[in-house]
Amino acid sequence: MPRRIIIVTAVHAPSARFLAEAYKSLCEQELPPGWSWHWLIQEDGRTDEVRPYVPDDERVTFRQGRAGGPGVARTMALSAADGPYVKILDADDQLAPGALARDLAALEADASLGWATSRVLDLLPDGSTAGFPGDPEAGVIERGAVLDFWKANDFRAQVHPATLCVRRELLLALGGWMALPASEDTGLLLALNAVSRGWFSPEVGLLYRKWEGQATGQAAHVDSGERAARMGVVEARARALAELGWGYSGHG
Repeated sequence: MPRRIIIVTAVHAPSARFLAEAYKSLCEQELPPGWSWHWLIQEDGRTDEVRPYVPDDERVTFRQGRAGGPGVARTMALSAADGPYVKILDADDQLAPGALARDLAALEADASLGWATSRVLDLLPDGSTAGFPGDPEAGVIERGAVLDFWKANDFRAQVHPATLCVRRELLLALGGWMALPASEDTGLLLALNAVSRGWFSPEVGLLYRKWEGQATGQAAHVDSGERAARMGVVEARARALAELGWGYSGHG
């Protein structure tokens, strides 16, 4: 398999205008010698509104499909993933300098790690950034640690699922992203933590854009009934995986 890190981005019409900034942040990444990236942009739906914003670059693959939400779009994009690692990059976010190199360094150095995450800064509408407390200590995150923290802190994880870099075979083994209307990436994070150790980099790896159109800012996202159901199934899946006893060791 090529020494390639796969960047997976789900996009819909409202967020397409941010692709240029995401692309710029990707082009500014410096990878170790012999490594390259392949950006898979998957539209959640079939419109004529996204393609004009897709960069003209042979390293970029653009596809469309039936609308089903960002988790479905990302999972469909995996059909073209041709490298050992998959990095999430939402269409409206930006990678911080050095993010990909740090992910690769952690995962290449320790085969027992299934995934890596990093510190996040909110990117505010005026262009300023804001951090927030609560990051874990730098280094290894043991199995079950994310679930324990998430459960004790009103379903908020101490690491951000939008920063995930995952071993491709592990991501496929877990079925990609959860089939939920939201929190599908949190579901993946907790499932990963249930079966494998992870890594946290204290250096900023992502600028997480705050804007009026983002899904997490909509009223439906915080509907109490739906939120309880989402969190319930996310937790149940993670606990079931842990109780089944299967784990990723990195040794086949």
